Amino acid sequence: MSIDQITPIDRPSSAWVNFSYVSFAGSILMVGGGIAALPLDWWVRGYFAIGMVMLVQSCFTLAKSLRDMHESGRMIHRIEEARTERLLRAEQ
Repeated sequence: MSIDQITPIDRPSSAWVNFSYVSFAGSILMVGGGIAALPLDWWVRGYFAIGMVMLVQSCFTLAKSLRDMHESGRMIHRIEEARTERLLRAEQ
């Protein structure tokens, strides 16, 4: 496998990354403001706020785990492809 055969990794545009940051910040602010404005006792609002924080944390964890599984699959595929190519060259 030569360097020319390796496909480049597509990177998201800076506009998409900025949109993602703004969307995340906006959603956190809106949900946080909604929780703060609830006509409930402080402990109920606190419970909802903790739930929101845990939901955000679990979303990050899930996204990272899925990305890591995808990346590891790609690396294994490249290693297997390189082994196959090496075996084919040895037979020639």
